[in-house]
Amino acid sequence: MKSNKRIVLAYSGGLDTSIILKWLQENYKAEIIAYTANIGQEIDKKKIVKNAKKLGVKKIIIKDLKDTFVKDYVYPMIRGHAIYEGVYLLGTSIARPLIAKDQIRVAKKFKAYAVSHGSTGKGNDQVRFELGYHYFGPKIKIIAPWRIWKLKSRTDLINYAKKHGIPIPKDKKGAPPFSVDDNLFHTSTEGKVLENPKNSAPEFIFQRTTSPEKAPKKSSFVTIGFVNGDPITINGKKLSPSKLLERLNSIAGKNGIGRVDLVENRFIGIKSRGIYETPGGTLLINAHRAIESVTLDKETMHKKDEIMPKYAELIYNGYWYSKARLKLQKIIDLKRNKVNGSVKLKLYKGNVTIISRQTKSNAYSIKKVSFEENKTFNKSNVERFINFHKKKLR
Repeated sequence: MKSNKRIVLAYSGGLDTSIILKWLQENYKAEIIAYTANIGQEIDKKKIVKNAKKLGVKKIIIKDLKDTFVKDYVYPMIRGHAIYEGVYLLGTSIARPLIAKDQIRVAKKFKAYAVSHGSTGKGNDQVRFELGYHYFGPKIKIIAPWRIWKLKSRTDLINYAKKHGIPIPKDKKGAPPFSVDDNLFHTSTEGKVLENPKNSAPEFIFQRTTSPEKAPKKSSFVTIGFVNGDPITINGKKLSPSKLLERLNSIAGKNGIGRVDLVENRFIGIKSRGIYETPGGTLLINAHRAIESVTLDKETMHKKDEIMPKYAELIYNGYWYSKARLKLQKIIDLKRNKVNGSVKLKLYKGNVTIISRQTKSNAYSIKKVSFEENKTFNKSNVERFINFHKKKLR
């Protein structure tokens, strides 16, 4: 096989990408390299290898990127308090740029002429993958099966799978599965009954959060320690980025925290309904805002809030590597060295409450805000301040 007839496929081992693998073999007569980025999703390495080998794949690459994903992608986003359309913490959006980057690395290493992904022709992920591919490998061909093949529906895919002996998984009710994406930061579920926004989400689709009704009747407490704006410790214990997020996912998930039911506006111009679970991320974004409240000045905090919607939209639309996103990240991180301390949270049946904030920063002055008489704040200046702003009313 000639070296220029290799294609690197983003491969999960599941139904869709197994079908794509077989379709690529049939239509491009190329050697397929199955590439899986381990970013904390539920992963069965034996299944991935077994399914790929069954389809004749000789080179199977599974790369552990969990710490890189959390440290270099999730944490910068948390520092920016990125929330899309008021509720979505961008769990799928932030994963694609890293996968695309490493997939291109593999393509270059093995001199592949093309890369491929399993994103549908109606979704956002095709944009996110392909902007990443273009940024790191502009000369490498991109093959997007969902936009060019004749398989037009879920039924077509299942029939194709049956024809070629590809295993068809079942959901908990014994039917073909929902469309699910998961990583260390979140899980998203779409399709089937969820496509009609009038239908409530069935409880069995939730994978990493207990329902608030069934969560413990006793509150849980967790203290998150921050250094230079990033979480470093849980209850005083230092953990790697991936282990820290894993621990927060477990604590929050048991308490029913992090569920979102969202009808979102996709980048390509259509609306979609999805169920998102981001338990640990919900704790992090609440705790980070809390520690900034006692370590950063008003101007910096308000500037961050001002740029956040644009920052979140850039991430959602796949522009993680763009100059525009990097420019906003510089603003976000301008004073991150001041964001140090810890925040204690109370978790109870889906709710997160800030219990305390501790820091050595002098941004918050007890003397100045105290209701006891003190000489650190000159109240006589307030009248001049008000009079100045009265003029702006006219």
